[in-house]
Amino acid sequence: MEQVAKPWPALWSLVIGFFMILIDSTIVSVANPRIMEGLNADINAVIWVTSAYLLAYAVPLLITGRLGDRFGPKNLYLSGLVVFTLASLWCGLSGDVGTLIAARAVQGFGAAMMTPQTMAVITRIFPPDRRGAAMGLWGATAGMAILVGPILGGVLVDGLGWEWIFFVNVPIGLIGFLAVTRFVPALGTHRHRFDIPGVLLSAVGMFLLVFGIQEGQTYRWGTVVGPVTVWGLIIAGLVVLALFVVWQWILERRGGEPLLPLGLFKERNFSLGNTTIMAVGFTITAFPLPTIFYYQVVRGLTPTQSALLMIPMAVLSGALAPFVGRLIDRVNPRWFAAFGLVCLSAALFWTGALLKPETPIWMFLLPSALQGVANGFIWGPVSNATTRNLPPRQAGAGSGVFNTTRQIGAVLGSAAIASLIQARLAAELPALPGGAPAGEGTQGGQLPEFLHAGFSTAMSQSVLLPACAILLGAAAALLFGKPKAVQDWGAAAPQAGAEQDTSAAARK
Repeated sequence: MEQVAKPWPALWSLVIGFFMILIDSTIVSVANPRIMEGLNADINAVIWVTSAYLLAYAVPLLITGRLGDRFGPKNLYLSGLVVFTLASLWCGLSGDVGTLIAARAVQGFGAAMMTPQTMAVITRIFPPDRRGAAMGLWGATAGMAILVGPILGGVLVDGLGWEWIFFVNVPIGLIGFLAVTRFVPALGTHRHRFDIPGVLLSAVGMFLLVFGIQEGQTYRWGTVVGPVTVWGLIIAGLVVLALFVVWQWILERRGGEPLLPLGLFKERNFSLGNTTIMAVGFTITAFPLPTIFYYQVVRGLTPTQSALLMIPMAVLSGALAPFVGRLIDRVNPRWFAAFGLVCLSAALFWTGALLKPETPIWMFLLPSALQGVANGFIWGPVSNATTRNLPPRQAGAGSGVFNTTRQIGAVLGSAAIASLIQARLAAELPALPGGAPAGEGTQGGQLPEFLHAGFSTAMSQSVLLPACAILLGAAAALLFGKPKAVQDWGAAAPQAGAEQDTSAAARK
C-alpha cells in the first residue's frame, strides 16, 4: 500500500481536473439551443456535440487505466489534462458544428486519460479506514459537477456566449496542472501488455451501437446507405461487442492481460455496482436534455434562468454527499444508494408530470430539490461499495472498468434520448411540407405558441425513459453485499504494495 503522509492535498489537486471534465459532460445541455442558433444546426447535430465527447471518453477508459499503472497515474493525468485543455480552446474557436464535434471528441479522449487515475490514486494513497471519506469527496465532486454544469453553462452562455463554456476550462486546466505537479506523489508502476484487438473491437462495437441508436429516427429506422440499415448497425454493434467479451475471455484463459478483466466480475459488489453506475450514467446524461429544451423553447427562459431551476439540486447534493461519505464506512452502502436511486426516479416522474405549458415555473424547484437529495445518497455509496472489496493491486483495472461503465451508460443515454426526442416530436407535432416535424428546425426559443402543448408533451414523454432506467440501478443496489472489514484489506495491502512498488520515491 502506497500511503502518503498528506493524501488530502493530493486528492484536492486531482479533484480540480476531475470536476472540470465531468462538468463538460453536462454543461453543453443548457447551451444546446444557442449552439443550434449560432452554428445553424438541428437538434440531432447538436446532441452529437455531447455524444462525441461521451463516446471518445468511454471507449479508451479501459486502456487508460492500465496506462496509468504502466507510466504512473500522475504522468498520465497531467498528459490528459494538457490534451483536454487545448481541445477546450479548439471547441471555443469552432466556426461550424462539424468542427465542434471533432474538437469535443479530442476533449473526450483527454478526459479518458485523466479519470481512472483519480480513483486509482485514492485507493493507493489512503489507508482503508479513511478511504470512505475520500470516496465521499470523490462522489460529491462527481455529483456536484454533473449538477453544476448546466448552472455554470447558463451563466456563461447568457453573459459571454456559448463559446465560453469551453474557454473557461483553460485557466482551470492551468491551475489543476500546477496543483497536481506540486501535491500528487509519483506512485509505483508495473509493466503491462496492451490488448490492441480488444481496443479496436470495443471502439468499433460502441460506435456502431451508438450511431445506430442516435441516428435511427433521422433515417426513419430504415436504410442508411446501400444495403446497410439502422437495425443492421445496431445488431452489428452488439455482435462486435459480444466478440469483444469472448476475446477477453480467451485472452484471460491464456494468461494474457485482457482489456476487460472478466475475473473482476466474480466479486459480487463489483458486478452489481457496475450495473448501477451504468444506469446512473444513462439517467444523469439523458434527463437534462428534454427539460432544458422545454424551459427555453416552450417557456422562453434564458439559459441562466433555466439553469437556476437546478440550484436546489446542486445545493442539497453538495451538502449531503460529505455527510453520507462519513457514514458509509460504518453502514452497508446499499441502503444509501437504493434510497437515492429511488428518490431520483420519483423526482424524474414528478418532473415529467409538470412539463406542461401552463405549469408555474416555481413548481420545478420541488423535484429539483428531491433530485439533490437523491444525488447526495448515490455517488459516494455506489463507488465505495463497487471498489472496496477489490484488492489494491487491481485498483487501476477496477477504476478503469467502473468509469468505463458509467461513461457507456452516459453515451447510450445521450443517444437514446436524442432518438426518443425526435420520435416524440414527430408524433406530437404536425409535419412540415418536407415531412420533418414542425419542431425539428426550431432555433433557440422561437416556437409558435400553438405548438407549445405538443412540444411539452414530447418532452414529458421523453423524461420517462431515464426515470425508468434508474429503477434498474436501484434494483441492483439493493443486492449489494456487506463490504469486507478493514482488517481484510490490511492483510492484502502489503503484498499488493510489494507487487506494485517499483519506485523508491513511492515508498513512504
